[in-house]
Amino acid sequence: MAQHFHVQNDGSNLAKAKRWRIMAMSPLTLMLSAATFWGVWTMSAPAPTQGTAATAIAAKASDTESASFSFCHMGGGANCVVDGDTIYYRGAKIRIADIDTPETHGPRCPAEAKRGAAATRRMQELVNAGPFTLKSIDRDEDRYGRKLRILTRGGESLGSILVVEGLARYYAGGRRSWC
Repeated sequence: MAQHFHVQNDGSNLAKAKRWRIMAMSPLTLMLSAATFWGVWTMSAPAPTQGTAATAIAAKASDTESASFSFCHMGGGANCVVDGDTIYYRGAKIRIADIDTPETHGPRCPAEAKRGAAATRRMQELVNAGPFTLKSIDRDEDRYGRKLRILTRGGESLGSILVVEGLARYYAGGRRSWC
């Protein structure tokens, strides 16, 4: 004799089936969501440009300051180099804010005088080599009334060139001996 079983549908079997489908689809849903997010995120991210030729060209194109610089060892001038970290540009006295160079006015020893003269000559070469940019820093002027600026060309600090060449050091505040 055949037995018949009657399955009563009280909703619990239906709920179990829905949970099973949701659990089975969760990994797939998670993977699709992640892939969509990654695709949108990477498409919206800017392309890396640091160190590329395009960056260098754009930086050079933004260099708009230029003049013919002479030496002006003491006193003011229109466009001249006072020492390795001070220039006059369009009549304004500018302290090159990112470096410190040996003193040429009152050097403390012959080695400082020699290196200071070399830094002064090299800064004149650099500012006369083509257009540059004057970048402001967190303060406009120092206590002597000099404008505080960083000179750059093509995005590179002219002061850092002097540092690499051994004619300057990065400015860390205050006076330190070169002797």
